[in-house]
Amino acid sequence: MEADGADRELFSALMPGQPETKYTSSGGLNIGFQVIGDGPLDLVFVPGLLSQIDLLWALPAPARFFERLSSFARVILYDKRGQGVSDPLGGALTLEQDMEDLLAVLDAAGSERAALLGYSEGGPMSTLCAATHPDRVSALILCGTFASGLTIADGPGSPERLALIAAMLDNWGKGLGLEIFAPSLANEGYARSFGAFERAAGSPAMVRARFEMVTGIDVTPVLETLRAPTLVLQRANDHVVPSELARTMASAIPGARYVELPGDDHIPWVGDAEPMLDAIEEFLTGARRTAELDRVLATVMFTDIVDSTRQASELGDRRWRTLVESHDEMVRGRLSGYRGREIKTMGDGFLVTFDGPARGIRCARSIAEDVQALGLQVRAGLHTGECELIGNDVRGMAVNIGARVGGLAAGGEVLVSRTVKDLVVGSGIEFEDRGVHELKGVPGEWELFAVAS
Repeated sequence: MEADGADRELFSALMPGQPETKYTSSGGLNIGFQVIGDGPLDLVFVPGLLSQIDLLWALPAPARFFERLSSFARVILYDKRGQGVSDPLGGALTLEQDMEDLLAVLDAAGSERAALLGYSEGGPMSTLCAATHPDRVSALILCGTFASGLTIADGPGSPERLALIAAMLDNWGKGLGLEIFAPSLANEGYARSFGAFERAAGSPAMVRARFEMVTGIDVTPVLETLRAPTLVLQRANDHVVPSELARTMASAIPGARYVELPGDDHIPWVGDAEPMLDAIEEFLTGARRTAELDRVLATVMFTDIVDSTRQASELGDRRWRTLVESHDEMVRGRLSGYRGREIKTMGDGFLVTFDGPARGIRCARSIAEDVQALGLQVRAGLHTGECELIGNDVRGMAVNIGARVGGLAAGGEVLVSRTVKDLVVGSGIEFEDRGVHELKGVPGEWELFAVAS
């Protein structure tokens, strides 16, 4: 059976250097796991409801997240039973079974003692394991998690949260989980890819079985027995786990350290993951990373195809995929002519940097004109500012501003910030005033200008 467009996009992006996936047996089931890094301590990432360890390496954000962890630890990743690359559930699901699977992975990975990073639904089981097997658990990190599943159903904001979860479970594989697990990405065209990840992470029945188990979990009595050093990490506006639940959990664990971070994303590698990674590294090693990032002034350009969801639905996956491939080839041809550096593709769009704003504008205008021959409209946004270079990726406020500017452009329009306009004075490029705007997540008000056709 041929994969649809979103599936193909994920699978084609698999990193050639991703870790080898191995299997170990637990209770008659095959549990898939990976090991990365060779640090002085072992760290197991215990996943939540959604996990597929192969596809984590198809996406830049989780790949960066786990590469950072592997810079100071030997990191063990695995999928729980009924999840991702591991075998489907063979019957009833219990915390004890999950714990046995974790211990089997530790044995297969040659780990006598490890720190556990229990994320979301993986937190209660990690807590139980740390209390039951203190000889195997050196430290406990709880991230976006809870002690009692009933508090997820009955706690603060529960009606709205349960409505979102119910819609996700009833429409599994359509990407609705993005709204609750990664709300910062919900309006940026990632729903199709996230839907593909949902389907790869587990079938509707498997995921529903795990969620039903979650609502029955309660490890509250275990908390006071914990003796492993414990760090509780929580984003202040997490849409899945209210911060009140994390604070209550931390207060019940002897000597636990509680760190609340800004943000509303539940998935740890979505949004600004660096403060979380810094806290984990400092907790486990006693030192916080101080290495300076490489910075450079660059013009950032975001492009995307206008109304792509409707067109993909009308054309069907095969015809739409062919059309997008033609679009990508056309865009890359223009980038080479204007010295644009392709950073990454994002579904039906590109993130590109230029060493000069005038070249960026002319490239964007050429792309907008070229794709009309394909029956497509592209919008583009540009901003010039200081960017942080992370390997082959870029980040920083300049990147965020470029993305927001692009999101406000109309079909066929090239929209730029005031900074870009001022830097190309004398170039002969003309602009039309588009007024003052507030950009989501960016302080202040911003004057925007459209490149005159």
